[in-house]
Amino acid sequence: MRKKELAAIIIERLKNEYPDATCTLEYDSAWKLLVEVRLAAQCTDERVNMIVKDLYKKYPSVEALANADVNDIEAIVRPCGLGKVKARDISKCAKILHDTYNDKVPDNFDELLKLPGVGRKSANLIMGDVFGKPAIVTDTHCIRLCNRIGLVKDIYEPKKVEMELWKIIPPEEGSDLCHRFVYHGRKVCTARTNPYCDKCCLSDVCKKNIKKNR
Repeated sequence: MRKKELAAIIIERLKNEYPDATCTLEYDSAWKLLVEVRLAAQCTDERVNMIVKDLYKKYPSVEALANADVNDIEAIVRPCGLGKVKARDISKCAKILHDTYNDKVPDNFDELLKLPGVGRKSANLIMGDVFGKPAIVTDTHCIRLCNRIGLVKDIYEPKKVEMELWKIIPPEEGSDLCHRFVYHGRKVCTARTNPYCDKCCLSDVCKKNIKKNR
């Protein structure tokens, strides 16, 4: 089976399995997602959703966050881990949004990459979820599942996985598919336990499962 054919099967089956899959970070504006994605590095989305309530209560706008003392930001976000680095990036990013973009998040991928603490994964998430543009978010779930299933072979560098997926995933499907990978990776194709292949809607086309059954 060619990879494009495999990708089409995966897209359809995961659509049926997780029709309402969305980003599990809770936000109501683009700048908040930008903040939360930075905090989510090496931290669960669930914890981030809890911590940012206090952050937004104290700093309810880009301008307020831009004018905040970085030490005060750190005191709030410290439970997310890497508090000093994350607070510094969030502060710098807010200042740039306020001074350069009139408190708006740019809808250009390259402009997003120029913001402190924003890498390809974060930029793709913003592009797909906020602006509805083609995007592929290669987080740990996406990378693990793509290697197990056979969409890529022994590729673990996020950018390289992303580039391979652009070749086989229709642009309009990338963002939603990556959210479904997260759901499937947490529920079925897990990292810290053996994957639950007996419950998997992809078991008959998954290379890992095919090899195991030979």
